[in-house]
Amino acid sequence: MPKRNSTCVAEFLFEGFSSFRWQHRLGFFVVFLTLYLLTLSGNAVILTIIRLDRHLHTPMYFFLSMLSISETCYTVAIIPCMLSGLLSPHQTISLQGCATQLFFYLTFGINNCFLLTAMGYDRYTAICNPLRYSAIMGKGACIQLASGSLGIGLSMAIVQVTSVFGLPFCDAFVISHFFCDVRPLLKLACTDTTINEIINFLVSICVLVVPMGLVFISYVLIISTILKIASAEGRKKAFATCASHLIVVIIHYGCASIIYLKPKSQRSLGQDRLISVTYTVITPLLNPVVYSLRNQDVKDALCRATGQKPLSS
Repeated sequence: MPKRNSTCVAEFLFEGFSSFRWQHRLGFFVVFLTLYLLTLSGNAVILTIIRLDRHLHTPMYFFLSMLSISETCYTVAIIPCMLSGLLSPHQTISLQGCATQLFFYLTFGINNCFLLTAMGYDRYTAICNPLRYSAIMGKGACIQLASGSLGIGLSMAIVQVTSVFGLPFCDAFVISHFFCDVRPLLKLACTDTTINEIINFLVSICVLVVPMGLVFISYVLIISTILKIASAEGRKKAFATCASHLIVVIIHYGCASIIYLKPKSQRSLGQDRLISVTYTVITPLLNPVVYSLRNQDVKDALCRATGQKPLSS
């Protein structure tokens, strides 16, 4: 039950980076704004190249384009608010605004997890079942997998937002973070949050452990198939088609797992905030960077778009 003689909270105040001096905050602002603009422009380039180059009209690049759109929406939900908080450290957000930000953060964050899983399944099918690849990964299957990822993101976000904002918030109103996230909000509730903690843990299992398990199984089967390829050149080519996806998967799931699957006894909101900077600012940039620098098809498409000879020719 809410405490007696307490006032219901109508808005929250982000603690954010208010403990830093203004010179440091200004430095962070410049760095984070640069990374944000690079993320937006990088994803825009990937989407444009995939749309214009017919060589990239394949399931793998369909999922990459969906991931680019989702990553863009994910960063737009978080980073502008964070940048504003760096310039104005005592930034407030309404209860409704906080719920909206949390909803979009969770929707697209979870969507990213399952899109990466779909991309792992695509690579598994291409390498382990190449003769049936076109039949299995048809246009309808790709749309269903992408829609399913978004549907899971939406449903899990609704569960989490309903769970958190069904709680009473009384006197405490300072969020120990730079955006609205589940754990910092649960800390502010003026009632027992055990059920909400359990819901949060179960959702984390569903959206992190299950996709990670599926991707792990996919890569065990992929690697065992690649090792059976007779020629060294064939093995190298097969590994190259998976390398970019595997790098993004390891960093994405690694950062998310540290934040959301760490035991409660070892949790620190300060440490989580630092890791969240990596997860919300740096990780989204890795998608366009990794897929443009390590992926030969994308590099060749960029060469064709600029009128240059493809590197693999």
